[in-house]
Amino acid sequence: MEKKDIKSMTLEELTGELSALGEKAFRAKQLYQWMHQKLAAELSEMTNLSKGLRERLEKEYIWTALEPVDVKVSPSDGTRKYLFRLGDGNVIESVLMRYKHGNSVCVSSQVGCRMGCRFCASTLDGLERNLRPSEILEQVYRIQRDTGERVANVVVMGSGEPLDNYENVVRFIRLLSAPEGLNISQRNITLSTCGLVPEIRRLAEEGLSVTLALSLHAPNDQVRKTLMPIANRYGLAEVLDACRYYFEQTGRRLTFEYSLVKGVNDNLEEAEALARLIGGHHGHVNLIPVNPIKERDYVQSNREAVEAFKRHLEKRGINVTVRREMGRDIGGACGQLRKSYMDRKEA
Repeated sequence: MEKKDIKSMTLEELTGELSALGEKAFRAKQLYQWMHQKLAAELSEMTNLSKGLRERLEKEYIWTALEPVDVKVSPSDGTRKYLFRLGDGNVIESVLMRYKHGNSVCVSSQVGCRMGCRFCASTLDGLERNLRPSEILEQVYRIQRDTGERVANVVVMGSGEPLDNYENVVRFIRLLSAPEGLNISQRNITLSTCGLVPEIRRLAEEGLSVTLALSLHAPNDQVRKTLMPIANRYGLAEVLDACRYYFEQTGRRLTFEYSLVKGVNDNLEEAEALARLIGGHHGHVNLIPVNPIKERDYVQSNREAVEAFKRHLEKRGINVTVRREMGRDIGGACGQLRKSYMDRKEA
């Protein structure tokens, strides 16, 4: 019989599970607090649970605890890039970014990715598997425990397409925001997607209040198809219609992520096309100077082109920011640290 993952259970589910073991309800609450508030790394830390119960839990259930393989710290901005080993030997990345408004952690939702976006290192080796809710949670928990600093914001924007791991990611959001756990407000959680239309519409009806970030990266289907294979399945009209539905159901303003690639999508004609495309939507544009990776020949737009693009959008009444580049000196972009680790291991 396959073992159950206790760290992926809600408090109600955990209570039922321990009840079946003959334990009282308050034991479930104690266990839940150890996992989701005190962020215990091992069952042995749970000193108010009997040794017998701890041994039974370790024997009969999956206990998820990530092991740091590598931690890189940027001397320029304090960004911390973590490489974690999973129980099956796979590795994933997470990033801690420090801002004036609080600490943000960027988590992975899959080992690898199958979306094939041309500018992203995460997808170069394809998809290995989905992460369980506990494995996504553990990225936040280990970082908070390692630094001793509270995590205020979480972005599901690391390796993987979150909506391609729909059930586990939604459960992760509910556990992360549960009052009995870290109680991080759903308004401080951002989920990024390349544009899986049915899942965007499904997410709109979950009753959540997370921010949806669409990886747009082009103002028309023709250019978008050269950057993102998913554009061959879902055209921009269909994707933006799903985004509009998300706003109508949740009232949450959208973010449009736009990676600027020199000579591909960064001229003023494309800025104008982008303004026309999203002008009627409730959202803002986040311009991202693309992170070059050695497997692709994409080049980052220069500062002048980025500023000109930004000014044109602002003249057209579009709310726009340029993402602050953090962790560039430590391979801060999605998939870069994992890819270099895998290459060294293979060599």
